[in-house]
Amino acid sequence: MDKIDFKTSMSFRYGEPEPMAPGVVRLVAPNPSPFTFKGTNTYLLGTSSLAIIDPGPEDETHRAAILAAAAGRPISHILITHAHRDHSDGAAGLAKATGAPVLGFGRTGSDARTATSHMPSGREFVDQQFTPDIRLNDGSVVNGDDWSLEALHAPGHAPDHLCFALKSQRIIFTGDHIMAWNTTVIAPPEGRMSDYIASLERLLPRRDRLYLPGHGGRMEKPLRAVKAYLVHRQWREQAVLSAIRDGAGTIPDVVARVYATIDQRLIRAAELSVLAHVEYLSERRLVTCDRPLSLDQRFSPA
Repeated sequence: MDKIDFKTSMSFRYGEPEPMAPGVVRLVAPNPSPFTFKGTNTYLLGTSSLAIIDPGPEDETHRAAILAAAAGRPISHILITHAHRDHSDGAAGLAKATGAPVLGFGRTGSDARTATSHMPSGREFVDQQFTPDIRLNDGSVVNGDDWSLEALHAPGHAPDHLCFALKSQRIIFTGDHIMAWNTTVIAPPEGRMSDYIASLERLLPRRDRLYLPGHGGRMEKPLRAVKAYLVHRQWREQAVLSAIRDGAGTIPDVVARVYATIDQRLIRAAELSVLAHVEYLSERRLVTCDRPLSLDQRFSPA
């Protein structure tokens, strides 16, 4: 079985750009938390004109660091992997400072599942009003002077999540779809496990050499990571199903059995992860629920 080799250390300095690959540098935003690790990664792509991938939270210091790292080169595009505030809130200020358009998938009417009271951080972290200047779809190509990115729609963590493939270097900027420091939180109703599994499986035929995630360090064994993520989700699903078959009938019951040693700050994230698995099990008629998707629902084996 492939084991997830988490990288829980990270060498960086806030405000200082660090080369990741030819023509790619990383800045880490100063917004560390149990959900963002050391902070949100912002990537600058290009040599003559630049694309900014995920400008991070609205933070004047971080925006100043981005502009300083650009070193006078024009910023032609601002790309957003998804409209969670730790990735997208800095877009408006950077666009105002540079005149660059903001590109992303955008929120749609199908995102009505989202309820901000059910979020792992305990506060609103989705920008429901996020509307990019240019909407990208799966397969959209964005070109700069010396770079070209393909958008890959990868829902699951968020319905609007995009990854960006730099095909010339076989690099994917993975956002929160897959990360080095921890597994991705799938938090219903914003997140959906069935979509997440399908989005992971879509990466299996690819032969990328490097993932650059939205939080944490670079991932130099992408295919192994994807396989390990899938195995982890399968193992977690079996643990949840076993707990339910052993008599656990509520989200807290399952969390107590499956996440016995969890950091108390992450209890809500664990509850929502269990809810995501219960929803996926229910969709396949492996469990029966007494009400629609809710942290208060009760369930039993089918």
